[in-house]
Amino acid sequence: MDLSPVFARRLYIALLVESLERPNVPKLIAKTGWPRRTIQDVLKALPGLGIELMFVQDGRRHNDGYYQLSDWGPFDSQWVLDRRADIVDSVRA
Repeated sequence: MDLSPVFARRLYIALLVESLERPNVPKLIAKTGWPRRTIQDVLKALPGLGIELMFVQDGRRHNDGYYQLSDWGPFDSQWVLDRRADIVDSVRA
C-alpha cells in the first residue's frame, strides 16, 4: 500500500497515542525520533482527519499530562491496526 508520508505520519501518531501508556510529547519524540514541533503539528492536525484527541491534565503544571484518543472518526481502527506495518514503512520512507 502506498500512503502519502503526511497521511501516514498522522495515522502513526494516532496509533502511538492509542498504544503507548500515558503518551505525551516527550514519549512520542523518544518513540519516533521526530522534533518536538513535528509531533505538536501532527497532534494538532489529527482533528482535521476526524480523529479526536483529548489531553488529560495530570500534574501541577499546565502541560503535565498525556494524550488519549477518544474517537477514530471516519477510520475503522481495525483497518488502521491491520495496516500498521504499511503505515510505519510509509513514515520511514
